[in-house]
Amino acid sequence: MTMAGASVGWAYAGYLLWLVAGCLDFAQHRRSDLAHTSGLRESSLHGVQLCLLGVAALAWLALRPSLMLLALSTALVAAHAGVGYADTVSAFGRRRIGPLEQHVHSVLDMAPWIALGLLVVTTLPDAWSAGWRLEWEPEPARTWLAWLLPPGLLCLLPWLAEYRASLRARSA
Repeated sequence: MTMAGASVGWAYAGYLLWLVAGCLDFAQHRRSDLAHTSGLRESSLHGVQLCLLGVAALAWLALRPSLMLLALSTALVAAHAGVGYADTVSAFGRRRIGPLEQHVHSVLDMAPWIALGLLVVTTLPDAWSAGWRLEWEPEPARTWLAWLLPPGLLCLLPWLAEYRASLRARSA
């Protein structure tokens, strides 16, 4: 395995660990009965966070690395952090977050920034040469599957269940 291959392997392992932390966070939400405490507001914020980073992931899968893509990713990660703060405020006001969930949030808060830093370090020469253009250069289908199936199973499906439970609790 080449050094680049090893770096991608470690990055992917970190990505999967981050997704497991997301899944654990949703398990904590069920344990603390989010649907009946902070409810639809907090669950909606979780959906916004998923969408923000989902757009970034889709962009990296579909587009050639460029300065514009790095700038877009930075804006999406910063927006994710802002929504994450609003999410924590929403839950804190209801005293719903326990110590384990707070530690899980540490991982969820820092992982996008670490990933962004790795993208800058590993793609800056290519991004610099592409300049500020956005160019279609999609990854192979197997790469899309490897990067989108795990978050679908570990985060998107649990969020949909959480959102549905929050809707039900709201109408009850």
